[in-house]
Amino acid sequence: MRLCALLFFACTLALALKAPAQAAPPTAALRVASAFDAQTMDPHAVALLYHSRVSTQIYEGLVNRDEKYRLEPALALSWQMTSPLTWRFKLRPGVTFHDGTPFTADDAVFSLLRATQPPSQRAFQLSGIAAVKKVDPLTIDVQLQSPDAVLPEKLSFIGMMSKAWADKHGVQRAQDFNAKQETHANRDANGTGPFRLERHEPDVRTVLRRHAAWWGWADRRSGNVGEVSFVVIKSDATRLAALASGEVDLVLDPPYQDIRRLQNTPGITLTQSPDIGQQYLGFDQSRPELEGSDVKGRNPFKDLRVRQAVYHAINVPLIVDKVLRGQAQPTGAFLSPMVDGSPAELDKRLPYDPARARKLLAEAGYPNGFSVPLDCVNVAWRENVCQAVAAMLTQVGIRTQLRSSPSTQFFPRLTSGNTPFFEVGWTPLPDAWNSLNGLMRSYSRDGQGTFNAGRYSNPKLDALIDGLRVEPDLTRRRAMVTTTLRLAAEDLPLIPLYRRTLTWAMAKKVSVVPWPNDQVELRWVRVAATR
Repeated sequence: MRLCALLFFACTLALALKAPAQAAPPTAALRVASAFDAQTMDPHAVALLYHSRVSTQIYEGLVNRDEKYRLEPALALSWQMTSPLTWRFKLRPGVTFHDGTPFTADDAVFSLLRATQPPSQRAFQLSGIAAVKKVDPLTIDVQLQSPDAVLPEKLSFIGMMSKAWADKHGVQRAQDFNAKQETHANRDANGTGPFRLERHEPDVRTVLRRHAAWWGWADRRSGNVGEVSFVVIKSDATRLAALASGEVDLVLDPPYQDIRRLQNTPGITLTQSPDIGQQYLGFDQSRPELEGSDVKGRNPFKDLRVRQAVYHAINVPLIVDKVLRGQAQPTGAFLSPMVDGSPAELDKRLPYDPARARKLLAEAGYPNGFSVPLDCVNVAWRENVCQAVAAMLTQVGIRTQLRSSPSTQFFPRLTSGNTPFFEVGWTPLPDAWNSLNGLMRSYSRDGQGTFNAGRYSNPKLDALIDGLRVEPDLTRRRAMVTTTLRLAAEDLPLIPLYRRTLTWAMAKKVSVVPWPNDQVELRWVRVAATR
């Protein structure tokens, strides 16, 4: 039985069609502004959107995604399941790292194993890999603990590193980001991607230059960018002022209150697309006592009725309308309908009902409510949403104190499970297993539940998630995803909030291909000459 015709491609994928090689186009400069820094250049240290936006331009994976966000070949030309427990990948010949050394099977083996081992935060994507073996200089076998019919999907954004470079600089293991470890790999980089690292100034700017020897520049989709500066500008007003003055060319996170004005601003254009990701509230569900609360000896969030009360207390449509200025969609689903197997009917939210919330709190033994800190990253739109949430919860008796922190503090607190109550965003792959394993499966140091910040644990849900990983039949797999999401809706490991409308603001001379994961692919960007 052929097992891998599950998502977008058959077992063996052919190389994407290429246009005839042409003379190198003129190279242009692109300046990109965002409120966030990439944090580190190590491709396996973290799995955050703001990191991936930069890291994946430098470090390629065996697979990538096309303009429609479908899987396509990258450093692997083709792949096929050669046995129920083995996937074989044929590697692209003639690829070189930015230091000029060739990319071979040794590098692929090293990189996949590095990504699977703690403290890599990419390990959750690769659960179930037993070994990676070199077959010949351009072929590897990925051996599994149990069948995995969609393994190639899980290799998205798993960057390939040079083994020799890692050995030379003592970075055979991923940087321990949560421990604030300093390594050569978090300030320097050596990938095979279309852009190489020029310099990284934390929380200031990261400069990339076009890698002229990149194998993919002959592709008809290629752009003309020669140098890219990712500039960190935390102030919303300052980012837009920089765009208006021509100091930057592209703003990845324009403030919601200015989007309508930007639509009518000469010289500026907007690109908008639906988000495959979404925002949630999460709870500490493991500790016997809730940190920072006036309730002692108990953890209210362990009680489903309290989690339901939180859900009913939040008027998400009002938040979308007033705080996000209509640039989002309220959702009751845990994954977007763009994710395979996520049914559209789960998008409907439970009703906003503060009276019901108070009743549920009383039934759970908290008639007078309780206090709790709410952790939120200090980026304006997320902080504004958290302020609205805190006010709504306080009105029903959950006295919520907003605790904002910069990303360098917030994300380590999240991944180490040291937060009582938190707001979090998640960007899934089109296959559901990756998200379910990362967000909802019981936490373990070998890669499960890496982003399960509340350390929620449900053995029934674990069994469904583990079964999903090995199910080869597409129809049964989709049914399992739906069953898993329905169980999550009943038990509320998280509270789903909304999915944003992704908006990029840019100078009219810039053309981009938007992805639903809010990530810009620099290889496709074109900047027109100005007169």
